[in-house]
Amino acid sequence: MTGFLKGSATAMITPFSEDGVNLQAFGKMMEYQIANGTDALIILGTTGEPPVMSDEEKVSLIRYAIEKNAGRVKLIVGAGCNCTDHAVTTAKLAESLGADGILAVTPYYNKCTQRGLYEYYRSVCDAVKIPVICYNVPSRTGVNLLPETMEKIAEISNMAGIKEASGNMAQVLETASKIRGKCDLYSGEDALNLPILCAGGTAVISVVSNLAPQAVKSLVQAVERGDLATANRLNDRLLPLVKACFSEVNPIPVKEGMNLLGFEAGTPRAPLTQIEPEHRELLIKAIEDFGLKAAV
Repeated sequence: MTGFLKGSATAMITPFSEDGVNLQAFGKMMEYQIANGTDALIILGTTGEPPVMSDEEKVSLIRYAIEKNAGRVKLIVGAGCNCTDHAVTTAKLAESLGADGILAVTPYYNKCTQRGLYEYYRSVCDAVKIPVICYNVPSRTGVNLLPETMEKIAEISNMAGIKEASGNMAQVLETASKIRGKCDLYSGEDALNLPILCAGGTAVISVVSNLAPQAVKSLVQAVERGDLATANRLNDRLLPLVKACFSEVNPIPVKEGMNLLGFEAGTPRAPLTQIEPEHRELLIKAIEDFGLKAAV
């Protein structure tokens, strides 16, 4: 299927407090995104730290986000797992709670075959009626979803597209050529948002848009209207902020960035650690150079 996701989507952080998930802080972040033109919110993706959350916390966050959103923007729930049965169960749950779509990362650690990837996505798609998005991020999972495999997956009726974060533009372009007209291509890597959009990507699923949602949305809109001069200026402005947001493993820097903007983001859960002092200084400079105020 095509046309499910267009524009800018934010891979939301999950704010934690000593008592668990800070739902009120998350609600403020949602309002910040919606007020600044973000088209979709991704919860419980990589940036949301689902591996360190209990099932109860995940359900609570999904329920809260869907109620708070009240249908204003698309709300997509991360449901991928290295256990197909668990991914299917989570996808069904998200659908039952009112999610608009599912983001399913490739199975990690198990290192399944390309056939295994197809069967995994077939199982998740068959389990729900809502759209499903593949998420290819081999640097984290140890598995690379190849273009010829994605071509087969694209034939599944409720397969909406692929979030590409392989970092390999040659592969992205090959995938784009094989799925065009069947399902959509989304950028899953902020440093490559511009070229992926220019290659026919219909949306970005962004980390840096936690901090700068309006600028990321403007970048997508500039490409949509064919104004590449403006798109390049916006991309040039965003790149130092992107670099700072990936100075350590995501979401360590972006979470600190949200704290610096005055949101109660808390700290990452172990085994992730707080940002190193030198990277925090880099982040502060990038935020302030971008034109935002950092509450140091």
